[in-house]
Amino acid sequence: MKRQIIEIDEKKCNGCGLCIPGCPEGALQILDGKARLVSDLFCDGLGACLGECPEGAITTIEREAEPYDEAIVMENIIKAGPETIKAHLKHMKDHGETEYFEQAVAILMKKGLPIPKVDEDVCPSGGCPGTAANSIQREATLAPSQRIDMKSELRQWPVQLHLFNANAPYLENADLLIAADCVPFAYANFHERFVKGKIVINLCPKLDKDIDKYVEKLADIFKNKNIKSITIVRMEVPCCGGTEWIVQKAMEKAGKLIMPRVNVVSIKGEII
Repeated sequence: MKRQIIEIDEKKCNGCGLCIPGCPEGALQILDGKARLVSDLFCDGLGACLGECPEGAITTIEREAEPYDEAIVMENIIKAGPETIKAHLKHMKDHGETEYFEQAVAILMKKGLPIPKVDEDVCPSGGCPGTAANSIQREATLAPSQRIDMKSELRQWPVQLHLFNANAPYLENADLLIAADCVPFAYANFHERFVKGKIVINLCPKLDKDIDKYVEKLADIFKNKNIKSITIVRMEVPCCGGTEWIVQKAMEKAGKLIMPRVNVVSIKGEII
């Protein structure tokens, strides 16, 4: 695939190594007295290393390159220790790479590692904004006599992914809704807007165990059933980004590409 990636001019590079700390992903090393891009897989193409080069030897170009892989990068990041993890998360946050940032957070949580505090919008070490106590002020609603009872739009049971039968006949030619646990409580119109006409799969990327089994089960569904569409609905907190990561890894494992429609709900119950 063609994407942005760094290029190093060997004639200009003096091997000073100032670019190395600017690349927490580990894409750069000093080899034979020169800075080298050791793997396309590790380079996100954001160019954090550019401003560290006193010789102007590093630029970004668009060329054929292997896709950047956050899961592979995180394996190296974690080995390097907490400060490198923090630098990597800050790097992603500063460049607005929300998807990669949330993948990284999900991987750390899966491994039971603390999330370093990058800024006020990021999970602090050992905690998460999703666990903070909040009182939500609501305006007065209709009196009971004025309310209209809404009907459930659920078309199948069970919904929790651990209990799901990957060979269920209703999955054939299905429009899938993959929803994080908290969404139905936060979003009042959940059934009418999201459940209607869809097969529902429910999970929590933060608290559920055996996330690898979730990936395996979804991969079986994607591989063996004709899935027409995928809608993801998750909460705004960073850990809930793991919902997208699970779906992405399952598609990679199944060798399928179904572009999901992603909806994010705030803790106040609004679509972001």
